[in-house]
Amino acid sequence: MTPSHTSSGRAEALASDGPTILDTLPHPVLLVAPDGVVETANMAAEIFMRCSVSMMQRHPIDYFIPFGSPLLTLIEQVRETGAAINEYKVDIGSPRIGAPKIVDINAAPVVGRPGAVVLMFQERTMAEKIDRQLTSRGAARTVTGLAAMLAHEIKNPLSGIRGAAQLLEQSVPDSDRPLTRLITDETDRIVKLVDRMEVFSDERPIERDPVNIHVVLDHVKRLADSGFARNKRIQEAYDPSLPPVFANKDQLIQVFLNLIKNASEAIGEDPDGEIRITTAFRPGIRLSVPGTGERVSLPLEFCVYDNGPGVPEDLLPHLFEPFITTKTNGTGLGLALVAKIIGDHGGVIECDSRPRRTVFRILMPAFVETDAGSSDRT
Repeated sequence: MTPSHTSSGRAEALASDGPTILDTLPHPVLLVAPDGVVETANMAAEIFMRCSVSMMQRHPIDYFIPFGSPLLTLIEQVRETGAAINEYKVDIGSPRIGAPKIVDINAAPVVGRPGAVVLMFQERTMAEKIDRQLTSRGAARTVTGLAAMLAHEIKNPLSGIRGAAQLLEQSVPDSDRPLTRLITDETDRIVKLVDRMEVFSDERPIERDPVNIHVVLDHVKRLADSGFARNKRIQEAYDPSLPPVFANKDQLIQVFLNLIKNASEAIGEDPDGEIRITTAFRPGIRLSVPGTGERVSLPLEFCVYDNGPGVPEDLLPHLFEPFITTKTNGTGLGLALVAKIIGDHGGVIECDSRPRRTVFRILMPAFVETDAGSSDRT
């Protein structure tokens, strides 16, 4: 825990200026009175705590959080020391507010009001998912180098092996021909795998234009309805006011074909199986670009939901890494390629999964027309 003496003044200002200022903050903020009752809270706190301010004002803070939570100890320490304290990665999830809820907490005293404490929660979920995404991109870069090596060092010898097997097939007895065919079939399978990996080594600049995401999704839905998702229920919930996404249309089609195909395979033949596609505008998500001081806004959210059995918990943190798969005969390159494409566009993809609810969420920059007529992203 890290004391901070600079936050108490801010805490006093927040407490005195009331909910108007508090409601402009994106993070949950609560004022806990000396008797432990929640005195006021901002709009983000109402969403986070899953109840209104008037309901919170009827109960002490320990009514909402688990028994023995480190948050209670933190509040007491602030009261005793009179200094602001930060605590990181605290789980305050409970049946009343949902579980789990991993947050960073800033707790600060209110000057002139002994025992009153202001709490600010910053959810860790998004930050950690972005960290995992950047890790997955590093793994994809490893596959990029591996793919380039494989294309040169493996495909040429495989071509010779296949040719030799075809020559042998002409001279061996009929009883041995299945073995020569096995050699050629397995050689072809390896070549196809290497061809798929070669996509990772393509470092050419992406040709991008303003793209209407709903045109892309309608096209993908038509392909799914006539193919792998025939007889599957696909629901849509689109925000028609979305600005264009600055992207390569063909690559976006590849991304959503992969995600919807995965969702279709996840629900299988379940008569209650359903795939849902949503689009929305979510301002407030900004991502720092590694190696620069630039921060890119990712306001466009595209989601693919399914109500299948979910992703095993142990695989979830590694889902976008190459060669990670839940399919019996899968290569584990599909989602890694999806992550690479989204990463190349400056976006982020994440997955939340539990039984009967899995969602792949994509956050991307929007297309913006500059004054000079050129394109930019924001």
